[in-house]
Amino acid sequence: MKNAHFLLFIFALFTMSGCSVIGDIFKAGAVTGIIAVIIVIAIIIWVISLFRGKS
Repeated sequence: MKNAHFLLFIFALFTMSGCSVIGDIFKAGAVTGIIAVIIVIAIIIWVISLFRGKS
């Protein structure tokens, strides 16, 4: 079973271009970071509006 995982890993290394894989990882990270920031800002605005509504 370990040989199958190793062979699959070697096959993936030979079929994927290193630069494109790294580029895709950074693109996914950037998009995920932007979405996370937007969600955090929305939660902060929502919490502030809850406190302002009670006054």
